Amino acid sequence: MAVSLSSLTATLSSLSFSSNISHKPTTLSLSRTLSRSPKFSSFSLSATSLVAPSEPEIDDLRKYVKSRLPGGFAAQTIIGTGRRKSAVARVVLQEGTGKIVINYRDAKEYLQGNPLWLQYIKVPLITLGYENSYDVFIKAEGGGLSGQAQAITLGIARALLKVSEGHRVPLRQQGLLTRDSRVVERKKVGLKKARKAPQYSKR
Repeated sequence: MAVSLSSLTATLSSLSFSSNISHKPTTLSLSRTLSRSPKFSSFSLSATSLVAPSEPEIDDLRKYVKSRLPGGFAAQTIIGTGRRKSAVARVVLQEGTGKIVINYRDAKEYLQGNPLWLQYIKVPLITLGYENSYDVFIKAEGGGLSGQAQAITLGIARALLKVSEGHRVPLRQQGLLTRDSRVVERKKVGLKKARKAPQYSKR
């Protein structure tokens, strides 16, 4: 059956929309009524979206860390120091929800969102099933972000030994308690790098 353009326009102009949004839970309800066409009955459409509550953002992480660590890093009991290349990381563990703060900044922001570096610092906690049981506070200095991330890994593993000596075996099996002592070899006189020599020219 052909429908004329004028009747279709009139039908669309008669549509009325009403939306109601509530916050607990987030619900969107939409009702539509067609008044001029008897073939269509009114219907209502409702959708409910479940939004997981996000953690409250902390405005000043420096004040937050100082409130969690009275007396500073040295006054804490569960502490470990890790080193890699020229980087040094001092790690403090406290019971919490798995928040990681590096140099008064969120770990993801500090490590520039690099998934490999973020995985480095979580390996000791994941190995023991503590990824959501402890908050980690870190002071890192020296070297680059890669060296600091690996130093943090060793620092967290050593701090977990302060929690329980029984953690030594699973951490040792994963190689998390071994300090990686490799460093860049120094440059030699007359060479371009540690071992690379200038190109030989016969004439």
